[in-house]
Amino acid sequence: MPWLWLIIGGCFEVGFTTSLRFVDGFRNVPWTLAFLASVAVSMGLLEVASRSIPMGTAYAVWGGIGAVGTVIVGILWFHEPASLVRVLLILAIVAAIAALRLTS
Repeated sequence: MPWLWLIIGGCFEVGFTTSLRFVDGFRNVPWTLAFLASVAVSMGLLEVASRSIPMGTAYAVWGGIGAVGTVIVGILWFHEPASLVRVLLILAIVAAIAALRLTS
């Protein structure tokens, strides 16, 4: 179950990084609230998961999920570049996350 919480927390990290794009100096209240809620849930789930998963592993996986998810959102919704090298590097992060899971 801790791995599920960690994955969900990583997904909420994508929520707060995406929300951050729209907060406009924290003047856009709905996006600011979405950002704050996502941060709270994401960090809370990281804390819960790290009770059973070593903190270094939990943080690396959480951050990796957030990074990969944020790049995917950027490519799909914000038309950021999707070069072959970029996609291969993202796949390397996914492979590293999977390897951390297998070694824990």
